[in-house]
Amino acid sequence: MNDLFRLNRNDAIDRNRLDSPTFHREIDKQPRRRTRRRWGGRLFALGGFVLLAGGLTLGGWGNYSLRQEVMATARQQHDFVPSLRVATVEANPATVSVILPGTTAAFAAANIYARATGYIAKRNVDIGDRVKAGDLLAELAVPELDHQISQNEATLDQLKSSLQQARANQDLAQVTWDRDSPLVQKGWVTPQQGDTDRLNLQSRVAGVAVAEANVSSQGNLLKVLQQNRDYALVVAPFNGVITQRNVDVGSLVQGNAASGTFMFELMQQDVIRVWVYVPQDSAFGVAPGIEAIVRVPELPDREFSGTVTRISDALQPGTRTLLTEIDIPNPDGALTPGTYCMIELHIPRKTPSLSVPADAIIFNRNGMQVAVVDNGKAELRKVKVKRDLGTRVEVDSGIKAGDQVILNPPVTLVDGSKIQAMPETPRT
Repeated sequence: MNDLFRLNRNDAIDRNRLDSPTFHREIDKQPRRRTRRRWGGRLFALGGFVLLAGGLTLGGWGNYSLRQEVMATARQQHDFVPSLRVATVEANPATVSVILPGTTAAFAAANIYARATGYIAKRNVDIGDRVKAGDLLAELAVPELDHQISQNEATLDQLKSSLQQARANQDLAQVTWDRDSPLVQKGWVTPQQGDTDRLNLQSRVAGVAVAEANVSSQGNLLKVLQQNRDYALVVAPFNGVITQRNVDVGSLVQGNAASGTFMFELMQQDVIRVWVYVPQDSAFGVAPGIEAIVRVPELPDREFSGTVTRISDALQPGTRTLLTEIDIPNPDGALTPGTYCMIELHIPRKTPSLSVPADAIIFNRNGMQVAVVDNGKAELRKVKVKRDLGTRVEVDSGIKAGDQVILNPPVTLVDGSKIQAMPETPRT
């Protein structure tokens, strides 16, 4: 019952609301609201369409502008002619200057050993003394050798006397045979006596030959002893300087060819010999007569000129270098043996070569190349590098003297690219 009552009551309220003037005004407002909503949706859709069309238009215009800029940039790059620095290829001189380390040595050096056994009786030189050929360096006391010489001289005298006796006997036998020979033929002397005289003469002749041989042998022995006696006087074999002394007065020296006493070292220094090892890349141009300049770090204000006098004509297997000797006049003795020095050689080139700045070399998968300017275009050419001198390199193929090569070529440079050559900057 209660529910039915509430339902009837609600229905009564709704009927009253429908009959009220306010309800009728609300009903009249509904069509206008629907119309406004419909036009609002249309305006919103139209605004969205306009925005979309504007966005598409702007996007298309931006894309068109970007495309035009790209095409303009491409045309600009295609028509752009870069200005690049160039350098002229130069022909190298006919000679190449090579500076190498070397060592000075005496033109002649001799180690003087004792050839006679004895004591030093007199020493006339010391280290640093300059001597001439034939000067007496030292004198040895050799009493045993003097006694041997005296004894052998007496023996020689005896042998000479024996020779005189043999010759006298030969003369007697010759006279006897000359006298008896005719008598034997006439029969006045028996043949036996004649044979005795003849054979006696032959025996005397043989005796004289033996005596002469003994005298000659003894004379040769005496010459050997005299020669050994002369070795007691030690003299200089050539002009030079004493650089080493190992004996003094009273020292015992042994005269032996294998184990003799080392007495002095003598060096000839008026001409200095310089040893230098020339590398293989320059060795094939080295020959006697090539000019050389020797410089010593401790003598910065002096240069010593000389010429190549000898070469070994064979490279050292381990270092691939050629031993070269240079003679340097040294009248004042400024150069001493064993000095480290630098030698500048002016070696003639076997084959011509060209000089190119190192900045012009292009190294890529195609090898060594340079870019040569030809009628305003770049032409890539392969080259063969012979020597790398740091800022410049030597090449012997691919280019010629007078060609213009591009310095520091850009990575985008290709064969046929148009370029504008800038004036070459003078080298300082």
